[in-house]
Amino acid sequence: MRHTISILVENKFGVLARIAGLFSARGYNIDSLCVSETLDPSISYLTMVVDTRDEQILEQVKKQLNKLIDVITVTDFTKKDYIDRELMMIKVSCPAKDKAALESLAKKWGAGVTHCRGNTAIVEIVGDQEKLKKALEDTRRFNIKELVRAGKIAMATGDLTPKSKTA
Repeated sequence: MRHTISILVENKFGVLARIAGLFSARGYNIDSLCVSETLDPSISYLTMVVDTRDEQILEQVKKQLNKLIDVITVTDFTKKDYIDRELMMIKVSCPAKDKAALESLAKKWGAGVTHCRGNTAIVEIVGDQEKLKKALEDTRRFNIKELVRAGKIAMATGDLTPKSKTA
């Protein structure tokens, strides 16, 4: 089962390595990872996706995460209401004669052609995994030269008031 997990951490060197180490020590591959500062630059928000076969081991890892001094909160969104998004940039061949068709396709997916030079264009799209998958299928006709995706970010749709470990 795939789990989307958010971890609020103190923004210090080595924190990400310790977190990743807990997962790799248990044989988990991190399928997606995104980390950035929050409104408070001393705190970072980490979103990761892991695929697990053993829920008990994942529960142990989450408990160990909560014991790390630099970890503020751990949230597993798997059984919660949340939204998630990813960013994808696709570099395609786009001669001038195809530019209108590419822009029309981008508009269909709520995307934008953010860069166009010579016979190359870059399409930028934000959405959930299913939307990105379908948009990518539609874009293949433009001869994809390069593809880059950012890790998934997620946010609970309910009350987001974080509870500290000491509360």
